[in-house]
Amino acid sequence: MKQRIYIDTSVVGGYFDDEFSLDTILFFDRVKNGEIIIILSDILQAELLRAPKFVKELLINMPESQIEKVRLSPESIDLADKYIEAKVVGKTSRADCQHIAIATLCNADVLVSWNFKHIVNLDRIRGYNGINYQNGYKMIEIRTPKEIIKHGYED
Repeated sequence: MKQRIYIDTSVVGGYFDDEFSLDTILFFDRVKNGEIIIILSDILQAELLRAPKFVKELLINMPESQIEKVRLSPESIDLADKYIEAKVVGKTSRADCQHIAIATLCNADVLVSWNFKHIVNLDRIRGYNGINYQNGYKMIEIRTPKEIIKHGYED
């Protein structure tokens, strides 16, 4: 079964960032080769509206068969607000929390990000998963593209 991987905006931007491009390009090669289904939210699409044209075009060039689109729901807004109420992160990180809540609720196999401050951070991951557990949701795996391509990810 193909991995269903939720990506946030940092992964798209990472394709064009000197520090993250190699691993991000290899990650998207796996998408193009049909090995991974990427889950794209309406939040990511809204965040990309402000991006340069070449950044937006990256996702346009991905095979449609490898893309699943999801939307921010009232349930995901509520879950994201619970992360903030528990002070996993501050109010200014609401969009990051919404990414995590959407990935949790759509049962993504893993959320992939290059955001080390608010998302790919052990203390924060424990906080998000603690709130998920308290509210009857599954734990969410959170990794970098490098971890996915170097080590793979098994459900």
